[in-house]
Amino acid sequence: MNAEMKEQKALAAAWFRELRNQIVAAFEELEQSHTTGPFAELEPGSFEVTETKRGSDEGADAGGGLMSVMRGGRVFEKVGVNISEVYGTLGERAQMAMAARKGLPGMKDDPRFWASGISLVAHMRNPRVPAVHMNTRMFWTPHGWWFGGGSDLNPCIEYDEDTAHFHQTQKRHLDPHGEDLYSQLKDWADEYFYIPHRGRARGVGGIFMDDRNSGDWQADFALTQDIGRAFLPAYVPLVEKRRQQGFSEADREAQLVHRGLYAEYNLVYDRGTKFGLETGHDANAVLMSLPPLAKWV
Repeated sequence: MNAEMKEQKALAAAWFRELRNQIVAAFEELEQSHTTGPFAELEPGSFEVTETKRGSDEGADAGGGLMSVMRGGRVFEKVGVNISEVYGTLGERAQMAMAARKGLPGMKDDPRFWASGISLVAHMRNPRVPAVHMNTRMFWTPHGWWFGGGSDLNPCIEYDEDTAHFHQTQKRHLDPHGEDLYSQLKDWADEYFYIPHRGRARGVGGIFMDDRNSGDWQADFALTQDIGRAFLPAYVPLVEKRRQQGFSEADREAQLVHRGLYAEYNLVYDRGTKFGLETGHDANAVLMSLPPLAKWV
């Protein structure tokens, strides 16, 4: 590995950690500032942070990360913000789980890999507040590097103005990278977060990309950073607007059923879940995305 790529990997891993710190601080502030409305009588939630390790068949150090989970808060019923930096060799099944393409070039001859990223899923107390997912990542092999990730909104009770705000904020952050990029990544998200066996999307969409290598590492890294930067301004105002609203038992029922839909997607289709389990990463960290409670009709 040359010095330039070593530096680029360090920059990417440091950025994912910085973004993690920003999000954790913002979410804990939402907990502290929720002093009126449903669940305001509860103690504010805080994140429990655990180091994670990736298993290795060879018994060697294979990397790990930080799992940060808040449970039972005023605003967040369960939210996880994980970062990881893992490396080693990649088996064939793990290669297929990672790649949007049919395999990665050159991996059969030299299956070494390195990957780092941030992954977030939030399941909310109040059914009026939408659940959300975000991740960004960098993947490297001796044959190239790729970026991926995005974010999508998953409300059980939909508000057109909330959906518009979420998408407009993402578009504003993507437009400097190309006027047609937002529409491309929106279409990709609509396709990726679709649940075939239910014949519907799991939410109201967002943006998504995978296996991005334009040939310009700096440009692709800058795009990945802006996808991450878009998250808090796209999501936090929606939480602030909806967290004090009242809700009914029917709303809570709709929330639990929608969480069942979310769980189905993550366990059956999500490529990140498959990759994490196939490469031996901490199962609790990989399955952090699952809701604390869900229901099926």
